[in-house]
Amino acid sequence: MPTDPALPDGRRADGVLAELRALREADAPTRGGRTFAYVYDAGVEGLDELAAEAYTAFATVNGLDPTVFPSVARLENDVVAAAAALLGAPGAQGTFTSGGTESIMLAVKAARDHARTVRGITEPQLVLPSTAHAAFHKAAAYLGLEPVVVAVDPVTFRADPDAMAAALTDRTALVVASTPSYAHGVIDPVAEIAAAAAARGVLCHVDACIGGWILPHLRRAGRQVEPFDLSVPGVTSLSVDLHKYGYADKGASVVLYRDAELRRHQYFAHAGWPGYPVVNPTVQGTKSGGLLAQAWAVLRYVGEEGYTALAARVAEASDRLLAGLRAAAGVRVLGEPAAGLVAFTVDGEDGTPDLSLLLHLADEMRELGWYLQPQLSFDGLPPNLHLTLTPATVGQVGALLDDLAAALAKARALDPVAVDPDLAAFAAGLDPDTLGPEEIAGVLAFAGLGEGAGLPGRMAPVLVLLDALPGRLKERLLSEFIGSVFRI
Repeated sequence: MPTDPALPDGRRADGVLAELRALREADAPTRGGRTFAYVYDAGVEGLDELAAEAYTAFATVNGLDPTVFPSVARLENDVVAAAAALLGAPGAQGTFTSGGTESIMLAVKAARDHARTVRGITEPQLVLPSTAHAAFHKAAAYLGLEPVVVAVDPVTFRADPDAMAAALTDRTALVVASTPSYAHGVIDPVAEIAAAAAARGVLCHVDACIGGWILPHLRRAGRQVEPFDLSVPGVTSLSVDLHKYGYADKGASVVLYRDAELRRHQYFAHAGWPGYPVVNPTVQGTKSGGLLAQAWAVLRYVGEEGYTALAARVAEASDRLLAGLRAAAGVRVLGEPAAGLVAFTVDGEDGTPDLSLLLHLADEMRELGWYLQPQLSFDGLPPNLHLTLTPATVGQVGALLDDLAAALAKARALDPVAVDPDLAAFAAGLDPDTLGPEEIAGVLAFAGLGEGAGLPGRMAPVLVLLDALPGRLKERLLSEFIGSVFRI
C-alpha cells in the first residue's frame, strides 16, 4: 500500500516502467498455461505484440463520438459484423462493450425498457437459473429488476427448462440461459428455455460470454455442439466476450440483438442540458478507441482457420484433463463440461465433498505454481475447484495432473480446517445491515483479513469460514474486505 498519496517529482520513463515491472512480479502469471482462471492465453506468437501496437495507435481516440472519429464506427461495425456472422440471424444488430458485465447490463436494460414501453410492465422480473453469472444480479440491482432464481438440476448442473417455464409471470422482462455457465462449464438447454419464453412473449438472453466464440469453432473442428445462438427461435439477445476465447486483451465484448428495434432500448440519449447532444450506446461515455482497435486487429490476425485450430487445442486439453481427473481416486468431475471450463470436487472417506481437503489442495497447488479457482458450496451444489483451459494449457496437462496427485496426497495428510460451531452459530445470528465498524473489523481479523494483515499465505482457513457464513453476511464481509484492500 502507498504510504504517501502525493505525487513524487517527475521521473525518467525507464524508472517508471521498471517500477511497474517490479509490481507485476507478485502477480499470477498471465502466460504459460499455469493460471487456470481470469486469463486466456492463445499461445500464438506475435499476438500480444500486435494487440499492444493496435491499442497504442488508437489509445488517444475518443470513442464517444464517431462523427468526429469515424474510424471508431468502421472498427465497431467490422467487429460486430464478425460476431453476428458467427452467432447471429438476418438483421442481427450489436454493440462493442468493455466486457461481459457491461454486455449483460445493456441486455438487461434493453429488456427492462422494452417491457416498460411495449408491455407496460412497471415492476419487471428477471428469471435466471441459480448458476447464471453474478453480473445478472448486479444488473438487476443497478436497474431495479427483481431477480427470480430457479434451482438447477443437482446432477447435471444445467438449468431445468420446466422449472424455468413455471417461473415466468406477466412481470417477467427477461429469461436467461448460459452457454456455458461459468461455475461448472455446462450448457443450459437453450432451445427449450427460449421456446417457453417466446410462448409467453418474454425476451430471452443467452449468456455466451465464455462460449460464444469457441463453441462455433469447436463445431467447425468436428465437435458436437447444439444450437444456442440467435438462430434458435425465441433467443432475442446474446453476449460474447472477445477477451475470452477470442483472445483479445481485456476488455472487449459484444452484445447482439435480434433486430435494431430491440437494440434501440439499450441506448441512452439526453438533450436536456446546455452542452453537446448526448447519445451513448453503452454504459460508458468517453472511452479509448484502443480496446476496440486491438480486438479488431486480433480477430483479423487469428482468422477463421486460426480460431478453429485453437478451439481444437482447447478440446484436446480438456479431453486429456478430464480423463486424468476421472481416473484419480476421490476426484469427481461435475457435470459434462463442454467449452473449456472444468469443475471438480474431492470426496472424503464418506463419499461426500470434503471442503477442507479441497481447499488444502488448492493451497498446495498454488505452492507448486498453479492457480486453480476455489468455488464454495451453494444451495446444495458442492464446493469445487474451477479450471479455465486455453490453448497454452495443452502442454501443461500432464504436469498439472502429476502435481495434482502429489498435492492431493499432501493435502490428505494435513489436519482438517474447520469452523468453530459456536462461532458459526454466533455468525448466523448477526444482522449484516446493522453491524458496526468494530464488529466487522473483529470478524475480518478472526478470518485473518484484518486491516494491515495483507493477504494470507493459505486461503483454506479463510474460505472455510466464508463457506459457513450466511449469504448476506458473506457479501457484507467481502465488501468490507475489498474496501480494506483499496483503502485510500
